[in-house]
Amino acid sequence: MKPGHSRVCAKSGGTISQRADIHRISFVIFAFAALGGCEQNSFVPPPPPKVDVAAPVQKAITRYFVATGNTAPFNSVDLVARVQGVLQSINYKDGSLVKQGTTLFTIEPDTYKLKLDQAQAAEAGAQASVKQAEADYKRQVDLVARQAVSQATLDTSTSTRDNAQANLQQAQANTKIAEVNYGYTNVAAPFDGIVSAHLVSVGELVGAASPTQLATIVQLDPIYVTFNVNEQDVLRIRAEAKRRGMTSSELTQLPIEVGLQTENGFPHKGKLDYAAPTVNQSTGTLAVRGVLPNADRILLPGYYVRVRVPFDQQQDALLVPDIALGSDQGGRYVLAVNADNVVEQRKVQIGQVEGELRVIESGLKPDDRVVIAGLLRAIPGQKVDPQLQKIDAPPPPAK
Repeated sequence: MKPGHSRVCAKSGGTISQRADIHRISFVIFAFAALGGCEQNSFVPPPPPKVDVAAPVQKAITRYFVATGNTAPFNSVDLVARVQGVLQSINYKDGSLVKQGTTLFTIEPDTYKLKLDQAQAAEAGAQASVKQAEADYKRQVDLVARQAVSQATLDTSTSTRDNAQANLQQAQANTKIAEVNYGYTNVAAPFDGIVSAHLVSVGELVGAASPTQLATIVQLDPIYVTFNVNEQDVLRIRAEAKRRGMTSSELTQLPIEVGLQTENGFPHKGKLDYAAPTVNQSTGTLAVRGVLPNADRILLPGYYVRVRVPFDQQQDALLVPDIALGSDQGGRYVLAVNADNVVEQRKVQIGQVEGELRVIESGLKPDDRVVIAGLLRAIPGQKVDPQLQKIDAPPPPAK
């Protein structure tokens, strides 16, 4: 085909270029028609997530100091042989409860009874000597007054009388020592308590070189509970006591409640009876002790126990579910929803647990809406759809 000439289509009677132009125009018209028949797309944000919110529970509570402590015996004494001799008898059953004054061990009493008799006989002889010397002295005084004897004779009589009186005092002292040693042959219970297994056997020589331990007696009723209070709690409790006008003696008479690790609540009741006068600088704690009745001997020395000391009454405490609390490097917090339904993070100071609720000391107001469920959907700074709920009041504390 020569340049400048067009190729003619046999069927349409037009050139190839003309047919291509017609197709392009038809496509453009169809595309515009298609676009004109469709709606324009636009982004629609999802609705705010639903979360459960509730106002804090207001309730009168008793504020407690809670610690972990140990039980300790009210009295514990090692029974020892204070005289030398052969152990003659053991007069109790190992582990039995005995009354004060009960004889527990007998150590060769006959020998010390003879020594006591000997001392008493010596004392009687000394008393006779004193009577004789006193009578002779009076005679010599009378004779000297009548100038029948010399003054030297009276001086000798006076010396004899004084020596006799001194010998009598020595004999009396020896008698008392013999009585004490004879009393030591019977080892008695110094108080009501439980006696441990005996550590020596009948027929064994005891007290030969040094006091020999025979057994241990422990008093379990009442019983002590010892625990430590950290410095921050000491300051808080003392400040509260000062606000209420309590004296130091009244503070050491606060009630105390104790529970074993396997018990519910704090069934054992007593009172504080001692607080150390100084804080231990190495631990930053104050040693405190309570005393409890233990007639049934449920509490044994050495137990780990839970200790609770009530020290204040609060009439309008705020409580939220413990699961609503979060924590970060800044401390504890809750998520609250403001008036615009935007989530806010509130830093709070927490107190004790009441059932499944936690006391909030500061950081919340009674009308705040706290997120109690759906915490993962509540993001600080974003809106939510709050669903108002009600928090059940905590049950009364276990007794």
